[in-house]
Amino acid sequence: MSLTQIWTIFLQNVQQTRSAEWISTFMQIASVWYAAKNKVLVYPTGIVGVLLAAWLYFFQANPPLYADALLNVYYFIMSVYGWYNWVQKKNDNFVYPVQWCTSRERISGIVVFLVSWALIFLVLKNLTDSNTPMLDALVSSTAVTSMWWMAKRKMENWIAWIISNLVAIPLNFYKGFMLFTLMYVLFLGMAVLGLLSWRKMMEK
Repeated sequence: MSLTQIWTIFLQNVQQTRSAEWISTFMQIASVWYAAKNKVLVYPTGIVGVLLAAWLYFFQANPPLYADALLNVYYFIMSVYGWYNWVQKKNDNFVYPVQWCTSRERISGIVVFLVSWALIFLVLKNLTDSNTPMLDALVSSTAVTSMWWMAKRKMENWIAWIISNLVAIPLNFYKGFMLFTLMYVLFLGMAVLGLLSWRKMMEK
């Protein structure tokens, strides 16, 4: 496919973009921006965005992106959990400050990623009509680990998000979600900035 054809498909799909996708995109971009700034508003804005995204992935994609849809439900649950964690303080200090994972936490996260990737892939391959089970499972499994680390304010969450976004960009383009494709391109850049920003915070 030539660049001209890609651009033509992109413009056609943007013109057909649903209002729910516009709102979801805006709210998720705002959420990542607040995350990079270490602001708790990452969670209320994110909750609106992911619930709309789950609806789109379940009921508008053809065939549905099952793993991405369920992933956004997981985002919602982890957003509630992370929101609670981020506001907890003890002696005027955050219970969960920005920091790197311990070796044990890092290994646990990698194990969770590998196991969830395998399980999600098998489910998609054998129980659904998904035509992108490997990539769909990869986006989901990296994001599962990312959200867990983010809820604990772990630096590694940004590294996992970078990997997840690199896969989500072509996957969403292939499925015709043009705004989501642009959103994930922006997320990729913001994840890099978030990693650098949190590193500066931790050094201070």
